[in-house]
Amino acid sequence: MSEQIRGQILDGKLRPGERLVEDRLSAELGVSRVPVREALLGLSIEGLVKLEPRRGATVTEVTPEMVAELVEVRTLLEALNARLAARRHDPAIVGLLQDTLRRGNEAAQSGSPDQLTRLNGEFHDRLAEASRNSVLSDIMRSLRERTSLAFSLNGRARAREDWKEHAGILAAVIDGDEELAALLASRHVRNAAEAFARAAAQPADEAAD
Repeated sequence: MSEQIRGQILDGKLRPGERLVEDRLSAELGVSRVPVREALLGLSIEGLVKLEPRRGATVTEVTPEMVAELVEVRTLLEALNARLAARRHDPAIVGLLQDTLRRGNEAAQSGSPDQLTRLNGEFHDRLAEASRNSVLSDIMRSLRERTSLAFSLNGRARAREDWKEHAGILAAVIDGDEELAALLASRHVRNAAEAFARAAAQPADEAAD
């Protein structure tokens, strides 16, 4: 249940600040209110949902302060993740990453926003798998999901750069160059954060263009 609601949040079907009404969600998902309530509680612990007395549940709103804090941590951990992936160099996972990269490049040309979001998550999940550190992978998943609420504003305008940067990180991982992989991974997060700041500063009508 939580995976279904999480997917709608990360895909942008449920927007930051939107109320999450238990009755409506239970009707849409074909379940009682109890599993919906439990799912919302779990997602609130992960930081994707905000629970407030009397107001109920809402999708967590993105603020510049929240993004700055998340980026500080994610920059360091993405660098560590890429470093470990380059060090451990698992050929099977590298092959999966190359496949994701190919499909991501295609989606950057003509794919939908939902497809871009899904493939971006897939690339980073597989890169985390390549680090062979389950503790780091679990932490990184939560960080990526929370920052994706903000980075989704970047949309197609940043898609080609995203996948170009992914290609550079993967090339460093394949070469076993730990320092370069770490540098490119941390730079990738900072670039996405800067793009978010520019998108958030635009008037609503310009951002929609």
